[in-house]
Amino acid sequence: MPRKHSRRYGEAREQVDVRRDYTLDEALELLQEIATVGFDETVECAIKLGVAAGKGDQNVRGTVVLPHGTGRVPRVAVFAEGEAVRDAEDAGAERVGGEDLVEAIRDGWDEFDVLVAQPQMMRIVGPLGKQLGPRMPSKKAGNITDDIGGAVESLKSGKVEFKMDRGAVLHVPVGRVSFTREQLSENFRTLMDAVVAARPASATGRYIRGIALSSTMGPGIKVEVSDVVTRRAVA
Repeated sequence: MPRKHSRRYGEAREQVDVRRDYTLDEALELLQEIATVGFDETVECAIKLGVAAGKGDQNVRGTVVLPHGTGRVPRVAVFAEGEAVRDAEDAGAERVGGEDLVEAIRDGWDEFDVLVAQPQMMRIVGPLGKQLGPRMPSKKAGNITDDIGGAVESLKSGKVEFKMDRGAVLHVPVGRVSFTREQLSENFRTLMDAVVAARPASATGRYIRGIALSSTMGPGIKVEVSDVVTRRAVA
């Protein structure tokens, strides 16, 4: 069955011209105009990549610290020992532990958004892999590190991870509707710079195929690729 949308969504959709690609400034202005629900919606960027999603050497994944954050400070739990425990606490981690934290998670505690771990702690964290799934600490995401304090600080200050899905699309939050247009623009351009820098060496042809912005409850607004990325990414 086709998905049913609300009347409010339909009215917002009518204001978006699906036949055109908007400049970044136009897209942000329109997005904020049509976001009329009663909460501060997240602004998400969807990026269609010109890579072979099934090839491991063309997987696009990375992290970037958005200059204005996402509008939401994540709850961070840390697996650490020794001096790193104080580093994590000083950086603002909600919970720090070892075996006790493993047991808490195994028993159902899940009041966290991101997990960070010292490399030597992965021997006790590893068995939680099936339970944690994508929330498992990852080296590629920078969440398995000796610099525990730095990792927590980055997460608290706006670090986000981007990871390509099976359709070769990235879905990444870039702020909130309440942000100024300048803040959203700076976050967006910072993300795009990181995505372009993460282009696989084996990828050929046009790298950035399409970009769209949307709010949590709003329709997608296509953004003109050449307006926001380097010539190398659209070649």
